Amino acid sequence: MRSGFVALAGRPNAGKSTLINALVNEKIAIVSPKPQTTRSEIRGIVNTDDAQIIFTDTPGIHKAKHRLETRMNKEAQTVIQGVDLIYLVTDGTKAYGSGDEFVLNLVQQAGVPVFLIFNKIDCLPKEKVLKNLTSWQSRFSFAEFFPISALKGEHFNELIDTTISYLPEGDALYPREVISDSPENFRIAEIIREKILYCTEEEVPHATAVVIERKEYVKDGCEIQAMILVEKPGQKAIVIGKQGAMLKKIGIAARKDIEQFLKCHVRLSLFVRVEEDWRDIDSRITQYGYGHTDE
Repeated sequence: MRSGFVALAGRPNAGKSTLINALVNEKIAIVSPKPQTTRSEIRGIVNTDDAQIIFTDTPGIHKAKHRLETRMNKEAQTVIQGVDLIYLVTDGTKAYGSGDEFVLNLVQQAGVPVFLIFNKIDCLPKEKVLKNLTSWQSRFSFAEFFPISALKGEHFNELIDTTISYLPEGDALYPREVISDSPENFRIAEIIREKILYCTEEEVPHATAVVIERKEYVKDGCEIQAMILVEKPGQKAIVIGKQGAMLKKIGIAARKDIEQFLKCHVRLSLFVRVEEDWRDIDSRITQYGYGHTDE
């Protein structure tokens, strides 16, 4: 039997979270069109008859503007250094740039095989795919390369089989029924944050955090009270909306997904509080469960 860790690394919005969800065949990582959606390492486990692969989704590596983003970058770099294999996930619709060069240098330093996962090929004509892929291949000797569509789930069987061949021999590290080791409250908070990302615009999404303040299983389901944290009074007004309309919209969308995750009826209460500059305060970042690896 073979088992090992595979890190998904890359720039923001390359499709890492969509890919890990597709590989595990369950939504364990939130996704949105906005960059920097993933803030912490998220693991997903895939079992086959003769192997166990522990995939690790990492925050997109980018130029940091806040302490939170610095810690997100640090966490991604730390994860990359402790795995058996790296998927460098790239957005195939975009030309190679300076940000790509920075990420490529990081994975080169890890000293493990690197697969080039050339994502979003469903959005490009074949000629463009070939051109962009050739540009990447000329920059590093990748162990393997896979043009894929994470959204459509194309070419996964070959990817999984090839990945297993690169893993070391060893016993399973998780029980076969486990597909993610993320705490339940963290996944619930992330579902709520995902709906904020989809429902709000401008600076609000990146300034929010979600904390589960109370969760209690009762006879007919689960009661959850969550606090949405923002950095400015104006952001609080946007999240609440006119006569509470935006907060209600977020709550309805989140409750639906939480019920699907918990497989029971959910009563969800949302509140909003201003926590000035929390993205630049280490104790707050840690308290809210983001950027687990400190400097």
